[in-house]
Amino acid sequence: MDAIQAIKTRRSVRAYQNKPVPRDILADLVDCARLAPSAMNGQQWEFVVITRPDTFDALAKLITHSQWLAKAPAGIAVFCRSHMLYVEDGSAALQNILLAATAHGLGSCWVSGDKQPYAEAVARLLGAPAEYRFVGLAVVGYSAETPMREKRPLESVLHWERF
Repeated sequence: MDAIQAIKTRRSVRAYQNKPVPRDILADLVDCARLAPSAMNGQQWEFVVITRPDTFDALAKLITHSQWLAKAPAGIAVFCRSHMLYVEDGSAALQNILLAATAHGLGSCWVSGDKQPYAEAVARLLGAPAEYRFVGLAVVGYSAETPMREKRPLESVLHWERF
């Protein structure tokens, strides 16, 4: 699948087949994440791959409106060392994970982290050092649904030269 097709077909998936995601694919998703742009090429990120059901059970209890996480097959938590642009850096890495997951035939969902009341608890649960911030979680797996949420049409968001 090419990049344009991945961008245009990716949708958030919250229901997954009971099928593990191979480690080599999870490693490739992190490899794609580490290649994202970052402020002054600082690459201030770290990634925690999650596959254990007990960890997902704990996350489902911590993260608001995310009971579906208890049945998630895999996820990648993105942390960035605290600096002025850590949210932007971590978000670029998360987007790369989501697009790479689509290219691998996986469904995915971005679960927000930064500025959420549970962010520090998630960081503690996953053992992040104090100087790192939880930017978000990319949940990935073989989709058990085909979400078709509509996106706003191009002509409603595109402006030439001025807003």
